[in-house]
Amino acid sequence: MSRTSVLTDGQWARIQPLLPSSAGRRGRPFRDDRRVVEGIIYRYRCGIAWRDVPAEFGPWQTIWKRHRRYSGDGTWDSILAALLTVADAQGEVDWSVSVDSTVNRAHQHGTNLPRTTGARSNYMNLYAEPDDHAIGRSRGGLSTKIHALVDGKGRPLVLLVAPGQGGDAPMFTHLMDQLKIYRTGPGRPRTRPNRVRGDKAYSSKAIRTHLRDRGIVAVIPQPSDQIGHRKRRGSTGGRPPSFDKEDYKGRNVVERNFNTFKQWRALATRYDKLALTYRGGAVLRAISIWLTALGDTP
Repeated sequence: MSRTSVLTDGQWARIQPLLPSSAGRRGRPFRDDRRVVEGIIYRYRCGIAWRDVPAEFGPWQTIWKRHRRYSGDGTWDSILAALLTVADAQGEVDWSVSVDSTVNRAHQHGTNLPRTTGARSNYMNLYAEPDDHAIGRSRGGLSTKIHALVDGKGRPLVLLVAPGQGGDAPMFTHLMDQLKIYRTGPGRPRTRPNRVRGDKAYSSKAIRTHLRDRGIVAVIPQPSDQIGHRKRRGSTGGRPPSFDKEDYKGRNVVERNFNTFKQWRALATRYDKLALTYRGGAVLRAISIWLTALGDTP
């Protein structure tokens, strides 16, 4: 396989039927679907400008427009959902999930659009570009956060982007709302994991209540200030929440997931002006991870 051949024949056979050009789309058929998709992957893997994508992938304008289209119309998400359905049917999805976020610096080329500082990103509609473009100012400068929910083996299930200065806890319910894996046959999609592992940033009464009401085990440690407040209240402080220290050791898979994500240089540093296309690149990375996990036989 050459340096620019980024998909095997088996991997392409899995996703090719899921693309709009293969699903009865009206109008002129898309040209060279495989090379264009590989061009998008190549750009995110190498972290180069769209104009610098090698000519063998086709015109860079076509590659950019196709990625913009697939990010905005839900194509990348539908492909990931289809792969998750197959993986779950094969017993590949480990439903002991972990949650966390990673901050990625925004390059100056991705921050030159007008934006409303302090605007709230729209997490209910993933395909509406937020006014702040999911860029915020944290201690490291202008940055974006990728919030992820991964399975017990560190493979991504849900991905959202938000400004870099935002907290982790407020994003938790949005991540859980997006967790939905459809069945291969009849029946409702599965939306409830067995347990959720999170660090101290997710230790809040609202999150623990949310998980308890849905019958999901919370594996979340308490920070020292919460422990101190409870003890100072004496008997009115209630019992400490249960916490399985051994099970919590499995949370490291989400950190390893971020290491895998950042092997694609255009995800480790944000060059995209639009939150839609940056998140689309992250979802495409998730697709590549699940293609590897499922193997080359469709």
